[in-house]
Amino acid sequence: MVDIFSASFLVALLQIILIDILLGGDNAVVIALACRRLPPDKRRQGILWGVAGAIGLRVVLIFFALQLLAVPWLKVAGALLLFWIGIKLLQPEDGGHGEVAAPATLAGAIKTIVVADAVMSLDNVIAVAGAANGSLALVVFGILVSIPIVVWGSQFVLKMMDRFPMVITGGGALLGWIGGGMIVGDPALPPDLFAAVPYAKYLASALGAVLVVAAGRLLARRSRQAAECPGEEPAEPAPETV
Repeated sequence: MVDIFSASFLVALLQIILIDILLGGDNAVVIALACRRLPPDKRRQGILWGVAGAIGLRVVLIFFALQLLAVPWLKVAGALLLFWIGIKLLQPEDGGHGEVAAPATLAGAIKTIVVADAVMSLDNVIAVAGAANGSLALVVFGILVSIPIVVWGSQFVLKMMDRFPMVITGGGALLGWIGGGMIVGDPALPPDLFAAVPYAKYLASALGAVLVVAAGRLLARRSRQAAECPGEEPAEPAPETV
């Protein structure tokens, strides 16, 4: 039986709470990004259902955390997926290419949230599993603590996006930052590959952020240009003069 009043339990409990506060912010950002095009009356539903799906995946992931660490190329694939999601969410709401715009439906927003959270939760899940020291009670508590943090954080970020559109660009950059850092830690890559590069993880994170923002802005500009000039009518031949 777990002694919930023991010093080791309380220390692990505080560690898990801190982990959820520090690592739950990025999940809140992607949820807010995915829900920003929903009508105001649907935003709360999108957040709640998206978080519910993401928490369900997190429950599954946390029991396989150690095994996931050893899967080759998993972090690289996850990073590429985060790059794609970040670029997609930076597209204009009224762009000409609906397939790359942020989801405008409740189902689309929930799907985006679950996919992104499945990738981004790896660090959170692994950290919580390590801090729990094999205690199922602590693992469950860590999951429960993360729910209000992500829900409240998502609603706050949504309000900020409505007032300051640059927050959307910052959210896309955050996804690129996380993806870039994930690549460096993939077990499939040789351990000495980045040994000669100082601060390799931070450099890769910065490059990932720049890549997402640059590609997102480029595609957004092309989308706006296509919407403004959907097609030029062929010029009619000039009448012949006698």
